[in-house]
Amino acid sequence: MSRKAWPVALAAIGLAANVYAQDPTPATPDDPTPFKLPDHQDPNPLKLAEAPADQSVYALPTGTSPDQGINLGGVNIDMTITYLTDYLYRGVNVGEQLNPGTGVSNANFQFNGTLIWNLGPKLPHPFIGIFTNVLSSDSISNFQEVRPFFGAEWRIRPFIIAGGNNSYTYPDRSNKDTNEVFLKITLDDSVLLHSDQPVFSPYVYAAYDYDLYDGWYVEAGIKHDFVFEKLGLVVTPVLNIAYVANNAFFAGFTGKDTGFQHYDVGATFKYSLNLLLNIPQRYGQWSVNGYLFYSDSISDKLNADTTIWGGVGIGFAY
Repeated sequence: MSRKAWPVALAAIGLAANVYAQDPTPATPDDPTPFKLPDHQDPNPLKLAEAPADQSVYALPTGTSPDQGINLGGVNIDMTITYLTDYLYRGVNVGEQLNPGTGVSNANFQFNGTLIWNLGPKLPHPFIGIFTNVLSSDSISNFQEVRPFFGAEWRIRPFIIAGGNNSYTYPDRSNKDTNEVFLKITLDDSVLLHSDQPVFSPYVYAAYDYDLYDGWYVEAGIKHDFVFEKLGLVVTPVLNIAYVANNAFFAGFTGKDTGFQHYDVGATFKYSLNLLLNIPQRYGQWSVNGYLFYSDSISDKLNADTTIWGGVGIGFAY
């Protein structure tokens, strides 16, 4: 990595860490979504709240007691630091894409932090954040990608609507920099099924690259949280499938850039450090996270990789 790029990247990470010190997708590493908004109003991250009796279309905050000491202010944070065997993003191994034919190790560190403004149940919640991927064996820049993002999330039952902008910056590879707008709609099926918690949480995510590639990436998926409250453990199986349209980034060797591109199947694991170490909630919600996924290409004419990948991380939300 060039000496000029180091101060910029380090300053960005330092600024983000300083702001968040005041919790992916999935993105688990995500979660293909580039951000993850937690239910910060829940005083126990592993205890699922009962469905509210009020039938308002707006999402309602759960009750808390004064002695629980959680963050009841208008600003919340969510961040994770992970170590993964590969950086798979939208079915593509980014490490191999940026270092073709070099045989470098793809094991990498990732930082994903989000700052959310809670404006109440009737208004959208604005958010800003940053994602950074660090690969020490990269031949050009250890900071492979720095991705600032911003947007807003609006919960109008039974839908959770989120939209915003992603800016992709590749230090010392400025010819790859680009921007996109995105929209994600998640169905809170607990409202329709009259259950205490969502069952499959089906979602559709669409991103349009308006800068470099002028194309679409569309993904649909489902997930379910299996909560083992006494163990302090949440296991979340995930399944999704992606379609691309006129997006040159996913064009294969034949030049085809439209069609079903890849699918992911796997699970994330979240173990509460608050329960294990008896950490009071007033110090935030801490967890050890695990990730295990299988990604597979659907069309051999589109850019996608087939691999098993995963890793571990530390999560913090307040």
